[in-house]
Amino acid sequence: MVARRDYFTVDQVRAAEAELFTRVPDGVPMRRAAFGLARVVAEELRSRTGGVVGRSVGLLVGSGDNGGDGLWAGAMLRRRGVAVQAVLLNPERAHAQGFSAFRRAGGRVVDRLGEVDAVVDAIVGISGKGPLRPDAAEMLAAVDVPIIAADLPSGVDPNTGAVDGPAVRADVTVTFGAYKPVHALAPARCGRIILVPIGLQLPDATLAQLDPAEVGAGWPVPGPFDDKYTQGVTGVCAGSAEYPGAGVLCTGATVAATSGMVRYAGSDTEVVRQLPEVVAAPSIQETGRVQAWVFGPGAGTDKRDDLARVLATDLPVIVDADGLTILSREPDLVRGRQAPTVLTPHAGEFARLAGARPDPDRVAAVRALAEQWGVTVLLKGRATIIATPGETTLVSDAGASWAATAGSGDVLAGVIGALLAAGKPPTWAAAAAARVHALAANLAAHDTQTAGAPISATPLLDHVRPAVRLLRELAPTPR
Repeated sequence: MVARRDYFTVDQVRAAEAELFTRVPDGVPMRRAAFGLARVVAEELRSRTGGVVGRSVGLLVGSGDNGGDGLWAGAMLRRRGVAVQAVLLNPERAHAQGFSAFRRAGGRVVDRLGEVDAVVDAIVGISGKGPLRPDAAEMLAAVDVPIIAADLPSGVDPNTGAVDGPAVRADVTVTFGAYKPVHALAPARCGRIILVPIGLQLPDATLAQLDPAEVGAGWPVPGPFDDKYTQGVTGVCAGSAEYPGAGVLCTGATVAATSGMVRYAGSDTEVVRQLPEVVAAPSIQETGRVQAWVFGPGAGTDKRDDLARVLATDLPVIVDADGLTILSREPDLVRGRQAPTVLTPHAGEFARLAGARPDPDRVAAVRALAEQWGVTVLLKGRATIIATPGETTLVSDAGASWAATAGSGDVLAGVIGALLAAGKPPTWAAAAAARVHALAANLAAHDTQTAGAPISATPLLDHVRPAVRLLRELAPTPR
């Protein structure tokens, strides 16, 4: 069985914590969290330095429960033979029980961190707002050892992942009780993320990430009675004399992602030359029957009538690139459409569609546009966000930014189109395609012949099939 990773807002976590406090003795949740934090810090020390006893850890401790988590963890590390020193950024408001335990265990309070093997960020937790204060920012600027964040990196908004000033960039984040949106929306700030259960009973999540095995299990492959038509025929209108590469990338991705058929509508002979399996026609009207359309990459902004013709069908349609530019001028072409529609803007295209950039609350902005237009919106980025009215919003962390290259979005559009043609729901199709797209970029970047070098869209396209294969290998074997 595979499961999605759910993310919970500050209000949801606070409510779950309040319920937990009615079931367990006072202080138990904090000590559970601290025990998990101390265990992770010890594991980091062991993996990076070869041991735990005799090593040194520094704590940057704020007021409130997050500081208490850090102090309790420091006391536990001290009992394991670690030298622990703590800077109290607000001594008058330090967590009393945690501070008492820390001092009893032999922890030292200092004004500035000395030489240490790792630093624990216990400055602010989910109640924190805004950037780090100058004294904390100054201390962090001097840190040149791994940072382990308690619950979330201080200075990063827990619900949006936004940063508007100095903030922690952690190597590891140890989150307590539940994943928070920051862990999905600011992955580069969080580093490796480890969940420590503390007994929370959580509600249904409104933000989630597909498990890689779920993507592999749901990826369409031919069954014993399938033929090229039953697996889904995808129509592609992409590329032009001015932008022939976009047609090749988008259509090539559609071919790579499906076992059915791809029909190409256009006069770009380069598409047919490079992809002989594609069935080509000079226009949309002559394309023949399809189960979904991909429209826009490199097609040109003068194709308004072609886009209107595609959107007038009762078929799923993904609109990207030049198609989005047309829609920004005529949103009524898509608003109120009954068939599934997926829009795939980057931040600049999103601003043209919505009238404002999606920052700082990208999830709220994507949900608002999806609701206003009655469509599925995929906002591209390191953390790609997919929202459909009335459904759980999905996020896909790429794990790196290798796909930030020209033509990469053309590949993503083609993969989504293939999944829509195979009958997959638009939210799942967009999120699953984003996962394969990110994995393909990472595979391309770590190819044995070019490892660590920047990639372009062509090697990304070449690794779409290997990415699908790897994800399908993760899927549980049916009983």
